[in-house]
Amino acid sequence: MGSEMKSAPVLSTADERILEETAPVASRNSVALSDDEISITYDIERTLKEIRQARYKRIALQFPDDMLPDAPRVFQLLSRGLEHEEVGNANGVASQTNGSHADDLSRAVCELQVEDKTESWPPRLTILADTSYGTCCVDEVAAEHVDADAVVHYGRSCLSPTARLPVIYVFTHKTLPLDPVVRAFKETYPELTAQVVIAADVTFADHVPTVHARLVEEGYTNLFATEILHEPSSPIPNRTVPGPVQEAPETLADWQLFHISDPPTALMMTLASRVAAIHIFPTDDLSNENVKPLPASTAAVLRRRYGTLASLTTVPVWGVLINTLSVKNYLHIVEHVKERIAKAGKKSYMFVVGKLNAAKVANFSEIGGWVVIGCWESSLVDSQDFWKPVITPFELELALKDDSDRVWTGAWQSDFQAVLDQPAQVPGDANVEQGTDATASDEDDMSEPESAPPEFDLRTGRYVSNSRPMREPASRASQIDGSSTTGPSAARALARRTKGDLAMIGGTVSPGAEFLRSQRTWKGLGSDFDIRYDEDDEDSTLVKEGRKGIAKGYTVGDSERH
Repeated sequence: MGSEMKSAPVLSTADERILEETAPVASRNSVALSDDEISITYDIERTLKEIRQARYKRIALQFPDDMLPDAPRVFQLLSRGLEHEEVGNANGVASQTNGSHADDLSRAVCELQVEDKTESWPPRLTILADTSYGTCCVDEVAAEHVDADAVVHYGRSCLSPTARLPVIYVFTHKTLPLDPVVRAFKETYPELTAQVVIAADVTFADHVPTVHARLVEEGYTNLFATEILHEPSSPIPNRTVPGPVQEAPETLADWQLFHISDPPTALMMTLASRVAAIHIFPTDDLSNENVKPLPASTAAVLRRRYGTLASLTTVPVWGVLINTLSVKNYLHIVEHVKERIAKAGKKSYMFVVGKLNAAKVANFSEIGGWVVIGCWESSLVDSQDFWKPVITPFELELALKDDSDRVWTGAWQSDFQAVLDQPAQVPGDANVEQGTDATASDEDDMSEPESAPPEFDLRTGRYVSNSRPMREPASRASQIDGSSTTGPSAARALARRTKGDLAMIGGTVSPGAEFLRSQRTWKGLGSDFDIRYDEDDEDSTLVKEGRKGIAKGYTVGDSERH
């Protein structure tokens, strides 16, 4: 926490750096692949088979940035396969028609339907050039813009369940030398009776059965080869587990995990408290035959995450970042998060940001902390470069609890479905379970806030007086210019307060409006008309010529005019 930012980051680029060359996002392969290699890598035959079986007519092809150079060739191979099928079907129908009797021809014509003619249209393929959110998620929003009825997702995937469109996942095929993997496994687990779960990133998952078979030949008896499963809430997210673990998930702690390729940080943090140990076989340099597995340690990351959420316990205003519109049940977790924040006496504002970056969220300096609603991988955000910390719904549950109730066990959950499945609890209010006594206590707190226990920032040790702005007594908020606080006009009213009063909108305390009134220096276009100048000040009436030119460099006034 010592590296906390003291000011918001710069959100613009200096003029002299505008035209500087930046590193390319997508890197082309040094060696061009042949059509056969493209067909194998991108699983063209299986993709064509699933399209034909489901009779999809409008298919969106979603590629990550590093695979976009291959997108046109994949498009061509899929188009040729679909066109070949249409031509073959048409020739087959024609040959049958020519060789049949006139009566058969007449009967066939009578049996033709309009639906059959529409279904004979060739499928239409569309390449999604950019994704609205993370590349691991299926971009249903972009696919619906082209009226697609299915999406083919290429590359790594978080395998989060989608809400609307069917998906064909193509993880792509990557080569993996088996001898170094077997050798590294034997060095890591010398005992043949060791209980080890063999898993791999989705791009190497097709090698897991072969690796398992080779190790069984070497004499290992307690190995389990995982298979891909579309279930992020599984004990091993999106992977099958041994039979005993299905019956008793806590027995997963008796197993060790051997993972091929670097797993996502969210996966390591989730499994850190569930398995005995994790060893990672790196795949960055497969030409090196002496690669050794690296033990995975998440203790430092977990401590940093706990320190971050502990610093947010007194935040009065939260921002809810919707970082997905495709993951199933995302609306349920949004409502759940808003309800939790409101019951804790805090205020929340909702934002739909698309791809998350520090510059976007730094525009809202009134927000004290952010909670991300996204897939189980993208919800884990490193807040080092952000103006305010960004946490997950699971971490929010801990941050909203009282200091006496907050217990950090080291267990971490990434899938927000696990948060929804938890029993209903009201954070920050231990009296809710007492029924009517809780209501009376709340009324006392509203009328006598001085009787509430003081709250302190665990990081600085300072007293925080506005930790729960939505539980401020109504007596502190004055009426809006003496007018009624009901009706359509009151809902849009925002007036200046006297010192010490809170800003209200429609009779409700609004921390955002209070921040706008008291702390924001720029309040939008047209706000400069409220500034009063002296009559002798000519600058207040003169219309000045602004900057002009191209983005490379602007000129002001007559300078450098041709």
